[in-house]
Amino acid sequence: MKIMIINGPNLNLLGSREPSIYGNQSFETYFNELQSKFPHVNLTYFQSNIEGELIDKLQETGFDYDGIILNAAAYTHTSIGIGDAVKAIATPVVEVHISNTFSRESFRHQSYLSAHAKGVIIGFGLKSYELALLSFLAN
Repeated sequence: MKIMIINGPNLNLLGSREPSIYGNQSFETYFNELQSKFPHVNLTYFQSNIEGELIDKLQETGFDYDGIILNAAAYTHTSIGIGDAVKAIATPVVEVHISNTFSRESFRHQSYLSAHAKGVIIGFGLKSYELALLSFLAN
């Protein structure tokens, strides 16, 4: 099984960015743990702060991967383009968020991705990624 994890802006700062919200572990460390826990899954990871690069990666992987785990971060709430890319591809996408976006600022309550996603996992810290991965393995 091939699963792509795509992270959006500022998630490269996990571990040092607002640890009270996002925790103190880097995504690279967490990703290595996830790979160790699921050695039978071909996990790939991509992160960009640039909206167009996220769209390019969705289009590039959206027809030959078994699943995409997408944390578009702030672009979730602003990018019709990323939402359209999720809608346009064949690979199912699970939208994830580390924090509970509904307990934060009101602008974070809107998602341009959710309507096109297989599902949404919000607020379980980095464990959100594992829950998304398990949703693909359960099928």
